[in-house]
Amino acid sequence: MMKTVELRRECEAIGIPSGRRQKLPAGTVVRVMQARGGGYTVSTPLHAMYRIDAKDADALGFDASTSSTESVRQGPLTEQMIWDTLKTVFDPEIPVNIVDLGLIYSCIISPAEDGGKVVQVRMTMTAPGCGMSEVLKAEVESKLSGLPEVEKADVEVVFDPPWTPDNMSEATRLHLGLDYGGTHSHKLTKIS
Repeated sequence: MMKTVELRRECEAIGIPSGRRQKLPAGTVVRVMQARGGGYTVSTPLHAMYRIDAKDADALGFDASTSSTESVRQGPLTEQMIWDTLKTVFDPEIPVNIVDLGLIYSCIISPAEDGGKVVQVRMTMTAPGCGMSEVLKAEVESKLSGLPEVEKADVEVVFDPPWTPDNMSEATRLHLGLDYGGTHSHKLTKIS
């Protein structure tokens, strides 16, 4: 995409790779590097990177009403709704969603104490030292918390078993040019 814009208003952003939420002031010049999953990866002239949610698209001069995540947020909570929402979370550096990358190991939906649901996700990163873990964890928790009936979303980042390219969907490996003839062992544990 690589479009340079000036923020039209103050907006919340997630720092990359820290995962810390902060406010970017109106007038900040950013370069939109990626627009995927209803969010935007931007960089500043000082080379700081941030993730801006779709709800703040208007700050970038884009139409916030066309968010790709809204269609999965209607109706009663279903397992498919959760998986569809997880597919809207993209690695800020790779144009692939975290489900197809094979980063999600399990998703458990259980009743919350005061009504509603708790969604617990176990996910991994492509490498133990990956600086994106806090960014992706924060985005998953934020998006799942916005679903109907979800009172709480907990994400645990684990490294056992270690991630390998075999975790990726076959289509993702082909898209990234990684079809090396490995065996595809991408398995998602879905428990509700």
